[in-house]
Amino acid sequence: MKSKTVKTLALAGLIAASVALPALAEEFNVKPEHVNKQERNYSPAVGQNFPLRVYWGDTHLHTSYSTDAGMVGTTLGPEEAYRYARGEEVTSNTGLKAKLRRPLDFLVVADHAEALGLAPFIRADNPLLQKSPTGKRWYELVKAGKGFDAFMEYVNSDTSKGDPIKSPDMARAAWDDETRFAEKYNSPGAFTAFIGYEWTSHPGGDNLHRVVVFRDGIDRAKQVLPFSAYDSQNPEDLWKFMATYEQKTGGRMLAISHNGNLSNGRMFELHKFGGAPLDRAYAETRIQREPLAEVTQMKGTGESHPFLSPDDEFSDFELLDKTNINALPKKQSMLATEYAREALKNGLLLEQKLGVNPFKFGMIGSTDSHTGLASAEEDNNFGKLPFLEPSAKRHEDLVLKSKAGPQFDVVYGSFSAAGLAGVWARENTREALFDAMERKEVYASTGTRLTVRVFAGWDFKPEEVDRPDFAAQGYKRGVPMGGDLANAPAGKSPTLMIRALRDPDGANLDRIQIVKGWLDASGKTHERIYDVAVSGGRKIDANGRAKTPVGDTVDIPNATWSNSIGSPYLVGYWKDPAFNARENAFYYVRVIEIPTPRWTAYDAKFYNIKMPEGTKMKLQERAFTSPIWYTPGKS
Repeated sequence: MKSKTVKTLALAGLIAASVALPALAEEFNVKPEHVNKQERNYSPAVGQNFPLRVYWGDTHLHTSYSTDAGMVGTTLGPEEAYRYARGEEVTSNTGLKAKLRRPLDFLVVADHAEALGLAPFIRADNPLLQKSPTGKRWYELVKAGKGFDAFMEYVNSDTSKGDPIKSPDMARAAWDDETRFAEKYNSPGAFTAFIGYEWTSHPGGDNLHRVVVFRDGIDRAKQVLPFSAYDSQNPEDLWKFMATYEQKTGGRMLAISHNGNLSNGRMFELHKFGGAPLDRAYAETRIQREPLAEVTQMKGTGESHPFLSPDDEFSDFELLDKTNINALPKKQSMLATEYAREALKNGLLLEQKLGVNPFKFGMIGSTDSHTGLASAEEDNNFGKLPFLEPSAKRHEDLVLKSKAGPQFDVVYGSFSAAGLAGVWARENTREALFDAMERKEVYASTGTRLTVRVFAGWDFKPEEVDRPDFAAQGYKRGVPMGGDLANAPAGKSPTLMIRALRDPDGANLDRIQIVKGWLDASGKTHERIYDVAVSGGRKIDANGRAKTPVGDTVDIPNATWSNSIGSPYLVGYWKDPAFNARENAFYYVRVIEIPTPRWTAYDAKFYNIKMPEGTKMKLQERAFTSPIWYTPGKS
């Protein structure tokens, strides 16, 4: 009875209120349409269209459909790769259980276009392969137990003579598989499976590889077959293929240049593929087609190098700098056109000469794993290739044996467990992520999932890094990573606001740095590092540097560390103290964590082994944002 009374009274009150509201509105001269307008605008998210979060993914993963993976033991195909990236537990190529600590948000299965699908077609006794004389020969060698001989014939085949299999039907069937699996596992809003592949040009072993990413779904992507190095080893021909695809289908694609440290100076060379001088058309096409560069992955980090940046104590991170992919020795003179920071500086110089900067790229990381397992965690490193999956001896395995002598040999202990791509986007869809990549609102991580955001403008104030509407103000009055500033107002210098938050499951932060590069009036390029926020109460000196290290809690025998040093969150404000409004410049942010165990320490602990003298056992993970560029005399 009591309950019925309460309900009756409530209903009566509601009726009374509905009768009274118009009277109240009339009494206070508040019109209903005015009330509705205020209600519509009260929510701060109304009309908001800037990116709200960072999405994590791998743009460079190989499966058994890549011949240099499948022919040496990779059995996991695109389907298993997507399942693993989405967070499922799978069995690795060597029979180990494997699972990510946290799922990825997106994945590009980037299998090599050349002889795509060869290994799984052999295993499946696919008759399409056996219609080709070369394909039939390789099939019979594998079935006779001479798979390595077949693989070496593939490796030593002359790319310039075209596809040795010469089977359009096989290429079509393999590409149909790749696009079908991507479509099956693409789940807008939850997980993005991009359609993509890798174009694998390496003349003389100089790595010029590009990952090609489609914005589109299967209906458009299936209208073409991947353009491969058998078609041409010249990147300009790849760009022509991309333009033709877009004209034919109405779709879009972009290319990501491979990290350049195995190109022996050719990834960011200062002339065309055939040696001709660069021109404006080349510069315009390159930056249109290749808005991103991969700067960290398993085959090393290509941000910078101590030879190029002797004043940067953090430039020696996870380097693989002895050879190209044919194990031909590297000369120091090659380094300047391999590493991203030097390329960014050369881009300023080329813009002055050509009118366009061909190296105005954003920066990302990815794995380049050939196991089907997109794993960039130090304590979950499943290796570059199946025979380099976890084992007690893998750190000693010879990966590249140089004819120039053992000093140029490369063992797996030099390889990294890296990296990932962070993408700032509104939603987890092909379209939103692709558009963010195209506008370069992305950053590279060596495997950690730390969050970093930067805005540059002309009138930010130091206290504004703490504003609750930090991002809204950043977009309203400035530009994000990947953006452009131009035409400095009189008396103004660029002001940058940065926020960095540690990986929730990772290490605290050591510092936030700004890397500046610029071109002076005499045509000479320069660089300088500034510390803008440091943890632990350390001081930044008058030269903009904090020389005191953050400390070190790493317990190598137990492969552990402590977050008792560093900071979980750092913010930084910086105004360029040496700005010249007439000089082209760029700025990017580097965020560095406190020291943590390297994958070699985790292996040593797990297998109870002693690593060889000189093995790196700890590291400081980091992230590199895409630059923000300043150009004088442009609007």
